[in-house]
Amino acid sequence: MVERRIKAAKFPASKSLDSFDFKAIPKLNKMQVLELAGGEWIERRENTIALGPSGHERGATQITSNRPFDEWTETFGSERLTGALLDRLTHHVHILEMNGNSYRLGQSRADKDDAIN
Repeated sequence: MVERRIKAAKFPASKSLDSFDFKAIPKLNKMQVLELAGGEWIERRENTIALGPSGHERGATQITSNRPFDEWTETFGSERLTGALLDRLTHHVHILEMNGNSYRLGQSRADKDDAIN
């Protein structure tokens, strides 16, 4: 039943704790991870935070910005935070660079010209 659901979800790769290499991250508390995997923390309305390199491949996200990546540090105020964010966002990503004149400004000017004529 679980295999069928995983297949139906069309995850890019099947991953489980059975195949997780806990030796690769010695500081990670294996017992804590296995306890959290049981899901009781959800019923208790507790939060979890996972800190470390990316690994989240569960959904799709679309971000729009008028700033190139090299200016994002100004927005987020920290090179480390910006680096972590970009590391996660740019994994399996399609980047569309749409440099040019503002579409909205052009439409606004065209609307004004139409109103005058």
